[in-house]
Amino acid sequence: MADVIYDVAVIGSGPAGYTAALYASRASLRTVVFQGYEAGGQLMLTTEVENFPGYPEGVMGPQMMEDFEKQASRFGAEMRPDEIERVDFSERPFRLWPEGEEEPVLARAVIIATGARARWLGLENEQRLMGRGVSGCATCDGFFFKDKKVAVVGGGDTAMEEALYLTNHASEVVIIHRRDEFRASRIMLARARKNEKISFITDTVVVDVLGKDSVEGLRLRNVKSGEESELTVDGLFVAIGHDPATALFKGSVEMDEGGYILQKEHTMTSVPGVFAAGDVADRRYRQAVTAAGDGCRAAIDAERWLAEQGEAEGAEDPGVWNSAKDRDPANL
Repeated sequence: MADVIYDVAVIGSGPAGYTAALYASRASLRTVVFQGYEAGGQLMLTTEVENFPGYPEGVMGPQMMEDFEKQASRFGAEMRPDEIERVDFSERPFRLWPEGEEEPVLARAVIIATGARARWLGLENEQRLMGRGVSGCATCDGFFFKDKKVAVVGGGDTAMEEALYLTNHASEVVIIHRRDEFRASRIMLARARKNEKISFITDTVVVDVLGKDSVEGLRLRNVKSGEESELTVDGLFVAIGHDPATALFKGSVEMDEGGYILQKEHTMTSVPGVFAAGDVADRRYRQAVTAAGDGCRAAIDAERWLAEQGEAEGAEDPGVWNSAKDRDPANL
């Protein structure tokens, strides 16, 4: 494959990756998507998605990712289920090594869209009941717990934000934290304490998730006394942070202290020709729709950058873009 040079290589296959591939391939750029072994990203663990535009009746997460993939493939994006295990961004064309292959894949531009992964408690039943009462996203799944009792595990701002959001739906929200002091900012903690629907259990960890087909409760252990107890809840939201899936790119592009890739110019990273889209660069929103928007931005940025290098002839064909570029007065 070393004799083939792709215009754009997309690493990752969630909403950001597939949208980037859709826009790049529709711009007549030769595009390859390295989907990875967990194709579709975190949406593959989500049951029903009701807040993505265009699906008025809602859609199952895996079905939505299948739709995204089909749309990108329609315009010629090549899908490969490979995991990329090594990259070299030191010179162009960039080199990417799929796992188990000696020859690199060459690309003039790269869009990193490997996403982020929620941190989990590591319990067997937590994984078994994922999508059946266990969630890592209140914004995504809170609606399904209307008038029910739920628990949030965590002690930072994310946990407070999740708990406060859940009070819009749930009848009761219990925040469980392993210490008696919180990492959350003073203002966020004060807001949570003020809310009558929110209560706190401190110095406590979750040791098991109870329920056969859905969450029915939690087994708790007090870290000071060792005493165990059970808490009846209908849902468990784990809010102990996210880790961007960027270890592969450490030392190749600039990142912040949390491992999130820094977007230096629009979506371009510290390496010209390498772009970042979605949760790899997003600490704040982490929604499917914002990731998709970022994928669109990255593809447009890549196309324009390649055009500036004189390497994107196909993308200048009239009618290729259905984007802000078409409405730019400079292009009229």
